Amino acid sequence: MKLFRCRHLGLALAPLLLLLSACDVPEQPQPPADLLPKEKLIPLLADLHELEARVESSRLAPDSSRALFLAQQKTLLWRREVSDSAFHRSYRYYGIHGKDLHDIYGAVIDTLTARQHRLDPAAAAKDSAAAAAKRWEGEETK
Repeated sequence: MKLFRCRHLGLALAPLLLLLSACDVPEQPQPPADLLPKEKLIPLLADLHELEARVESSRLAPDSSRALFLAQQKTLLWRREVSDSAFHRSYRYYGIHGKDLHDIYGAVIDTLTARQHRLDPAAAAKDSAAAAAKRWEGEETK
């Protein structure tokens, strides 16, 4: 009889424990006090990606290119009056919120594309001609 009660008690407690663990909602991380607004983070990330591309194309040894990148990154953050820790906390916060980071990187890509077109108008004309040709092909097939 005692074994019977223990078995039923265990069967009754199992769903209760599962129900209690399902009620535990993970907390959303609070934005850091020094969170960079998206409008400030977008050009900063564009500059950092441009810096990374320049350093990679410098053909330095890996350790030298890393040191150069870190020094230039520090200078870039200093010029924009952003602390390294504020940048990393902001990036981590937006990374947790995937849609925000997706929107930010969409704008970063647009910014870098616009910079590329400003620096190389011939490539911009070539890209727009290719886009027009694709549109024309799409209209002909309809």
